[in-house]
Amino acid sequence: MALDPSSLVDPIFGRLSLDSLPLHEPILVATFAAVAIGGMALLAVVTRQKLWGYLWAEWITSIDHKRIGIMYMILGIVMLLRGFADAIMMRLQQAMAFGGSEGYLNAHHYDQIFTAHGVIMIFFVAMPLVTGLMNYIVPLQIGARDVAFPFLNNFSFWMTTAGAVLVMISLFVGEFARTGWLAYPPLSGIQYSPDVGVDYYIWALQIAGVGTLLSGVNLLATIIKMRAPGMTLMKMPVFTWTALCTNVLIVAAFPVLTAVLVLLSLDRYVGTNFFTSDFGGSPMMYVNLIWIWGHPEVYILILPIFGIFSEVTSTFSGKKLFGYSSMVYATVVITILSYIVWLHHFFTMGSGASVNSFFGITTMIISIPTGAKIFNWLFTMYRGRIRFELPMMWTVAFMLTFVIGGMTGVLLAVPPADFVLHNSLFLVAHFHNVIIGGVVFGLFAGIVYWFPKAFGFRLDPFWGKVSFWCWVVGFYIAFMPLYVLGLMGVTRRLRYFEDPSLQIWFVIAAFGAVLILFGILAFLVQIYVSIRRRHELRDTSGDPWDGRTLEWSTSSPPPAYNFAFTPIIHDGDAWWDMKQRGYQRPQSGFRAILMPRNTGAGFVLAVLCTIFGFAMVWYLWWLAIASFVGIVGYALWHTFNYDREFHLSLDEVVRAENERTQLLAARS
Repeated sequence: MALDPSSLVDPIFGRLSLDSLPLHEPILVATFAAVAIGGMALLAVVTRQKLWGYLWAEWITSIDHKRIGIMYMILGIVMLLRGFADAIMMRLQQAMAFGGSEGYLNAHHYDQIFTAHGVIMIFFVAMPLVTGLMNYIVPLQIGARDVAFPFLNNFSFWMTTAGAVLVMISLFVGEFARTGWLAYPPLSGIQYSPDVGVDYYIWALQIAGVGTLLSGVNLLATIIKMRAPGMTLMKMPVFTWTALCTNVLIVAAFPVLTAVLVLLSLDRYVGTNFFTSDFGGSPMMYVNLIWIWGHPEVYILILPIFGIFSEVTSTFSGKKLFGYSSMVYATVVITILSYIVWLHHFFTMGSGASVNSFFGITTMIISIPTGAKIFNWLFTMYRGRIRFELPMMWTVAFMLTFVIGGMTGVLLAVPPADFVLHNSLFLVAHFHNVIIGGVVFGLFAGIVYWFPKAFGFRLDPFWGKVSFWCWVVGFYIAFMPLYVLGLMGVTRRLRYFEDPSLQIWFVIAAFGAVLILFGILAFLVQIYVSIRRRHELRDTSGDPWDGRTLEWSTSSPPPAYNFAFTPIIHDGDAWWDMKQRGYQRPQSGFRAILMPRNTGAGFVLAVLCTIFGFAMVWYLWWLAIASFVGIVGYALWHTFNYDREFHLSLDEVVRAENERTQLLAARS
C-alpha cells in the first residue's frame, strides 16, 4: 500500500524541517563548512576583481558554441572532484571494514555515496565532458559558424547544470537515493524509500535529461543541415561522424529515460502501480526500460571517444586515417547494435534460453566493428612517423586497457558465465575497465589535443605526463584486484566483509584509487601551470599539432564567428588539401556576418527549473506551482520578445581579421 504524501507534509514547509539537515553526520558537516568557506572565498575574489559583469555578459549569457563547450568541460571537471571523492570514500571503507571493524561509514551514508558516485560520474562528469567536446569541435570541423539553435544550446547547458545543482543540494539538505545508480524498484518505491533521496534522483535526472536531449537534437540538426559546401557525409571528419551517431542515440534513448522516470514519479507521488507487483505492475518493466536507455548510454559516451582517437592517431602518425569508410560503417553498425543488446544486463531475469541466446549473440557481434576500429588505428600507426606526445600516450594506453575490458565484456555476454559473475565485483571491474580505459582516457586525450585550438597555447607536458602515469598505473592497481575478487565470488554493493583473507585485495584497490587521485590533482596542476606559463607554451605556427582536419583552417582560438569565409570542401582531408593547393588566407572580400545575440533566458529558466525540482522533492506544492507558472510564463515571454540576431558590421569583421593576420605573422 503506497503512503499518502499529503499526510506527511506541512502546507507551508512541506517535508522540510531542521531534521532535514544532516547535522548528525560529521563528514557532511565538515564538507559543508569547507564548501561554504571555499565558496565565499571565490565570491570575494570575483567581487574584488569586478568580474560579475564580465561573467554575465561573456559567459553566463553566451550562445557561442565554443564558450558553451568550455563551460560544459568546467562543469564536468568540477563534478569529477565530487564524484571521485565518493569513490575514494567507498574504497577506504571497503579496505577498513573487515572482521570486527565496521569501517568509518555507516550503512545509511555508504548507500548514498554508492548511488551518488554512479549518478554523478555518468550524468554529470562523462556526459558534460563529451557534450562539451562535441559542442566546441563539431561546428569548426564542418565549417559552420555556430550550432543550428544557439539559444537552445545555452539552455541545454544550464539545464544540465541545474540537475547537477540538485544533486549537490542533496548533500546538505536531506539525503540522496540509497538505491544504486539505476534506482530499481521496489527499493525505489515509496514503500521502501519514503524519504527524499529517490525524489532528488528523479528530478535531477529529469532536468538534466531535458538538457541532454535538446543538445542532441541541436547537434544532430547542425551536422545534417549546416555542413560547408562540398562536405558530403563521406567527407566529414571521423569525430563528426561519431558525434552524429552519438546524437542519434541521444534522441532515440533519452525520451525512454524521461518516460520511465515519469512512471516512477507517478508510483511515488500519486500511488499508481506501474513498477510494483500489485494490480498488474511489474518491477521488471522498469529494468527493461531503464536498460533500453542505459545500454545506448554507454555508447553515447564511447562513440565520440572513438572519434577523438581517430583524429589523434592520424595526426601523431603523420598519415591519413587507415580505412576511413570502414571506420564510418563500423560506427553506424555499433550505433544500431547498441540499441538491441540491453537485456544482457539482466540475463538472470528468467526470460529463457531463446531470449538470452539472442541477446548474448548480438552482444558478441558488437565486438566485431569495435575490434575493426582497433585494427584501423593500429594500421594507421603502422609505418607512420609516430610522435609520442601526450594525446598519443593516452591513445596507446586506451588500446591496451580497452581491449582487456572488451574481452571481459565478451565473457559476460555468455549467459552461463554471466549467471556466475553478474552480481560480483568482476562486473564492477569490467564496467570501469571500459569507462575509465575508454571514456576517461579518451577525454583526457581530447582535452590535451584540442586545448591549443580553444586557448591558443598548449598544456604543460610534464604535469600532463605525471597525470597520465598516475591514472594508468592507478587504474590497473585499483581494478585488477576486483577481477580476482569477482572470480572468487565476492559480491558487489557491500560495505562490510566477513572473510579477513580478502582484505589485502581491497587495500591494494584503495592504493590504486589514491594514485588516481594524484592523477586528478596533477591534471589540475597542469592547467594552473599552463595558464601561468602560457606565453612559453604558446604555439608559434598557428597549427598546434600539425593537424590535418578542417578545424585547423581557422585561428587558435577562433573568432566569435569561426570563419570569415565559409570553407569550400574538395577533399575529405580538407585542410591538408588546402595546404597542398597553396592555400592563402584571403585579405579582402569580407561581408557583414549575421550573429545571434547573447541572452540570459536559458540561465533564468534553469534557475526556475531548479526551484521547481527542489519544491517537488520536498512537497512544497505552492512553490512548485509558482515556479512552474514562472517557467511557462517566462518561456512564452522570451519566445515573443527575443531579438535573435544582430549584424557584425563589415568594418568589425575586417578589423578583427586584420588583427588576427598580424598576430599570426608576429608568431611566425
